[in-house]
Amino acid sequence: MTAASGMKVQQMQVDTIANNIANANTTGFKKNELAFREMLYETVREPGAPTSAAQMAPTGLQVGSGAEIAGSVKTFSQGELQPTNNKLDMAIAGSGFFRVRLPNGEFRYTRDGGFRKDGSNSLVTSEGYPLDPPVQIPPDAIEVIIGQDGSISVVRSESGLPENVTNMSLFRFANPSGLKAQGSNLFSETASSGQAQQANPGLDGTGLIRQGYLERANVSTVDELVGLILAQRNYEINSRAIRVSDEMMSQVNNMVR
Repeated sequence: MTAASGMKVQQMQVDTIANNIANANTTGFKKNELAFREMLYETVREPGAPTSAAQMAPTGLQVGSGAEIAGSVKTFSQGELQPTNNKLDMAIAGSGFFRVRLPNGEFRYTRDGGFRKDGSNSLVTSEGYPLDPPVQIPPDAIEVIIGQDGSISVVRSESGLPENVTNMSLFRFANPSGLKAQGSNLFSETASSGQAQQANPGLDGTGLIRQGYLERANVSTVDELVGLILAQRNYEINSRAIRVSDEMMSQVNNMVR
């Protein structure tokens, strides 16, 4: 059972690494890391147990029962900023999230700044979820300028000057690792993450907005492949321990015969 528990956790480690590698090109993706912990011990002899009238054992005797997964942690380190040809693409240089509203009225948070205009000239995600607070671009705008502080200005004519129309907000959490991943590059608030705190970009611990950029996944393929090799080797060693145990039991069984 001890070696079997080791095989189970290494299988989950392989699945986690495979998911990280699969999303190496996903905009705003944050890699997952597993945390392991040892399982309960069988105590054969307590440390300090008396061995005679005046003596105590300097050490005890405990036998471990294997390993298990303590939890998974999203690593919110900064991903590389990649330039694009779309002026509505935005990346956050630093901490913070964009907030979008689902059709049912619930909020979700994302680092994916690949926004587009919908039929009403509102900025929405690739799945059509609008930014919150909403950002609407005037229909006669020929150029959109997004400042690092979240200010959005437009130019309405070839000879016109930039005109500020609205300002964007970012949201931060006391514990971003406590957010719940919902798929589609979206996260939802939980009791562990704390409540979302709204702030202007560049203030109160939030990052700056970079127009015309997207944030790449913070996945290092080389590091993930090294971790995959280690997980595979650990899996093989645990399976070998099971075979050794089976051979020992077989020898005992033959002795009885």
